Amino acid sequence: MLLIAGCVVFAGAVVQGGVGFGLGLLAAPVITVLDPTVMPAAVQVVNAVLPLLTLVVEWRAIDWRGLGFALLGRLPGGALGGLVVVYVSGQVLGVLVGVMVLAAVAVTATAVAVPRNGATLAAAGLLSGVTGTATGIGGPPLAIVYQHDKGPRIRATLAMYFFLAAAQSLVVLAAVGRLPLRALAAGALLVPFLVAGFAVSGPLRRFLDGGRVRAGILLVAAASAFVLIMRSLAF
Repeated sequence: MLLIAGCVVFAGAVVQGGVGFGLGLLAAPVITVLDPTVMPAAVQVVNAVLPLLTLVVEWRAIDWRGLGFALLGRLPGGALGGLVVVYVSGQVLGVLVGVMVLAAVAVTATAVAVPRNGATLAAAGLLSGVTGTATGIGGPPLAIVYQHDKGPRIRATLAMYFFLAAAQSLVVLAAVGRLPLRALAAGALLVPFLVAGFAVSGPLRRFLDGGRVRAGILLVAAASAFVLIMRSLAF
């Protein structure tokens, strides 16, 4: 089970190392199938570690103003996500969010640009907070808002956001009694696979930075939504 989960985390780290998000897309559904008792805490552990590797390389490109607005929405979103874990059906949430993300991808893929301002960033942070805490997949809303920016700026800003968001999610999960020690241990065991995946993601970063980062974001966002819907319907 550890080897299977590790291979998936490795692949997710390669994707997120290049696009800026995507680890939860691959890791969350597989780990849920392997051992649902460690979710979503185990994924939040790796979600907190991987951004630090990105920041070591690209921290100078962070959009601090945009990050502030996103975190303004993320704080209440994370709290709502904690309540969702306890009181709301994850299946219903997963389907609704997946459909919303697919709709956003379809609209923006037709060259309709999502304006990047305080309101859209805060709204993306709110939605990301709810889904990230409850399901482990919180990247698509914010990534869609940043899709027209340059690769290093996207990756660095999302990395700082994901680090702080994952830390908040872990605190919220602990507060609602959903942070068992075995989930933390499971996440820690996956960190070496994470580091290896990021280490080999350099060629993907260079490929995407050659004018392909927007297409990569839309592709991973659509895949995230599809996986979220399928996982929700399956469980």
